[in-house]
Amino acid sequence: MKTLFIEDKVKYIGSQLVPHWIYKNYKIQGDAIVAFCGECDVKLTEMVDIEDVINNEPIYSKYMLSFITEQFNVELIEGVFRQRLLVSSIKETLEDRDFIVKRRGDDLFVNNKKLSVSIATKSLTSVLIHTGLNIISEGAPIEVSGLESDLKIKDIKNFALEVMKRYSEEINDIVMASTKVRGV
Repeated sequence: MKTLFIEDKVKYIGSQLVPHWIYKNYKIQGDAIVAFCGECDVKLTEMVDIEDVINNEPIYSKYMLSFITEQFNVELIEGVFRQRLLVSSIKETLEDRDFIVKRRGDDLFVNNKKLSVSIATKSLTSVLIHTGLNIISEGAPIEVSGLESDLKIKDIKNFALEVMKRYSEEINDIVMASTKVRGV
């Protein structure tokens, strides 16, 4: 799986969660994960999480670290497993830095405050995952934790690179592990 940290600020509005967004914008073809920082403002009209739409819960963060991954030849249920693996990779990366993080499904919490948002969906050609982590906690519609404001992580790019490396190596290792067994 290919990885890229996008240096430019990108405002995540939900419309990026479409097939080939990574390929069209960053010329990375195939399974990939990218990360970027910027405001997050997902209106109900752009949301793919129907539960959030029903509950009238748009997503907003003044400054968020977003991960988008597109993976091909994967069904939605496996995509949700991969989403949980990404969230677990983030949790482990934070725990390696001595933070206490709780995971409930695809959500991460620090000091009982929500740190993350995440969704997995299926397109005609791929599975798409967005996971976002608040960098600053101010301005969010609910009480949240932020990587910089609460956890004092200043090296957001390096943190994102660690997460993407961990996740891509895990996915690659799973694929390789599936090739070494004898069928029964």
